[in-house]
Parts: sequence; structure tokens; C-alpha cells
Amino acid sequence: MQIPIKRAIERVPGGMMVVPLALGAIIATLFPTTPKFFGSFTGALFTGALPILAVFYVCMGASIDFKATPYILKKGGTLLATKVGIAALLGIVVGQFLGEAPVAAGIFAGLSTLAIVAAMNDTNGGLYMALMGQYGEPRDVGAYTVMTLESGPFLTMVTLGVAGLSAFDWPVLVGAILPLLVGMIIGNLDREMRDFLSRAIPVMIPFFAFALGAGLDLTKVWQAGLLGLGLGVAVVVITGLALFLADRAIGGSGVAGVAAASTAGNAAAVPAIVAANNPAYAEAAPAATILVSACVIVTAILVPPVTAWVARRVGPARLNTTA
Repeated sequence: MQIPIKRAIERVPGGMMVVPLALGAIIATLFPTTPKFFGSFTGALFTGALPILAVFYVCMGASIDFKATPYILKKGGTLLATKVGIAALLGIVVGQFLGEAPVAAGIFAGLSTLAIVAAMNDTNGGLYMALMGQYGEPRDVGAYTVMTLESGPFLTMVTLGVAGLSAFDWPVLVGAILPLLVGMIIGNLDREMRDFLSRAIPVMIPFFAFALGAGLDLTKVWQAGLLGLGLGVAVVVITGLALFLADRAIGGSGVAGVAAASTAGNAAAVPAIVAANNPAYAEAAPAATILVSACVIVTAILVPPVTAWVARRVGPARLNTTA
């Protein structure tokens, strides 16, 4: 007898990230002594997010090909620069009011510069490629190989430093991107290693998600969830408009830009990594993780219909003649 566990999880938007994260949070909230009670490998599953993420980014880097075509570099580079640029701009503006700490009380309690930057910085690659496969061209799908550079905490750390908040020492910044770079080098030196490491990317997502969830307090989810809904809508509206205009500016239809207006599942890991490297963000990280996780769900629900609407508006002829 077979039970379709994988299919059931994947029916949830961002399911492979969200479902294990929720499971970890539920266990940690209802049975907080579980890691200590079992110890050993079971306990490590509750606390091992950072080591798993280190391996994850090596494998992610291995999937990036140095030999991307000029079109892919142009399209992907434009979308990458726009997405990160919007996050940086918002980080600078919001950082002047909030600093590193989250909002302490009121309807915006838990909102922080860290949460906003992490939610805006990284695109849901699987969602983008699926939408481009339906509404774009194969080379539009390939543009995500450049956008993959958004992955990880490096650009978020840089953005927070640019915003005038607590900066990170250069070894920390290098350490944040080094696994990705090592993976890129290995993957481009040996195609078999690229294939081997790339296959591990989706496998590790539920494991680091579970460990991240085990560090969350679900008593704060209701309020953070409402904020997450608003933040998710803001990601789609703000980055979607900017990405649409940027895509049009380089001769595209705008569809690829809208399809990139989402939050990646692995972005939920960024607040914890940032806090681990700079204690100034430790207070903001737990709520930021919940907020970014909510953004993953909200953007995964909103981006497909918005992309389909834009595709209908620009017309199939324009899609087929995208430069």
C-alpha cells in the first residue's frame, strides 16, 4: 500500500519548506524538551539547520553554469539587479526607522528590516521556471541560473550593511558566499559533479526547514501570520511592478518580471543565518523567519494568477518575439 505523502505536501504552496517547518514548530511548541530527551541524531535534527544549509548552498552553486548565453545573462542579470536593488532601497529606508530590532508592540509587532530585506531579496526559482515554461520561452527559464545568485544570506548581509545597520566583518561575508562559490567551481569543472550535487538540492530543503521550525514559538504565529500576509502582498506588488518595468526596458514582455515577484522557500532560512553571524539581529530573527515563511505561501498563491493575467494582456505574439 502506497500513501502519496510527497504529492500531498506539494499541494501546499512551498510545501517542502512550509510543511516541515510547521511540523518542527508544532513539536517544539508542544514538546519543547524533545531534542534533549532523545539527544544524539534525533536531537541534531532539531538544531542542525546551519550545517545542512552549508551543504545546500554548495549543491545550489554547482547547478549554476558559467557558460550562460548572453540573453540569459541579460535577462537574469536585470531581474537579479532589480530584485536586490528594491530590497536594498527598502532596507535603507526602513532601517532608518527600525534599526536592527523588530517592532516591539502593536499590529506591526515582529516586523523588522531583516524580515523585509529577506522577503524581498530571493525569488522562488521553481515557481519562476514553471511559469516561464508555460508563458515564456526556454531561454527565459534559463535566466534563473543567474538569479540563483540571490540564494543565501550574502546579499541580505550586504544590504543590511549598505542600509547603515550593524555590518558584518569581511570574513563573515566571504564565509556566507564561499559554499556557493565552491559549488559553482566544482560544478563547472566537472559536469558529472554538477549532476550529482544538483540532485541533492530538493532533498535537503525539508530537513533544514524542520530544524528552522524547531526554533520557532507558535504562540506568535497568529500575529506574525497577519503581518506575513501583508508582507507577502507587498512583495508581489512592489517587486512585481519594478521587475515588470525592468523586463520591458530590456525588450521583454514583462511576464518574466512578474513571474519573479515571489519569495523563495529557502529565504526563510536567512534570518537565522544572519542572526548567527551577528547577534544584533538575534531578537528579530524568530519573527522574521515566520514572516518570510508566510511570504513564501502568499507569493506562491498570488504570483501564478497575476503572471497569467499579464501574459494575457501582453498577448502570445509579444511573448514569442521577446528579445
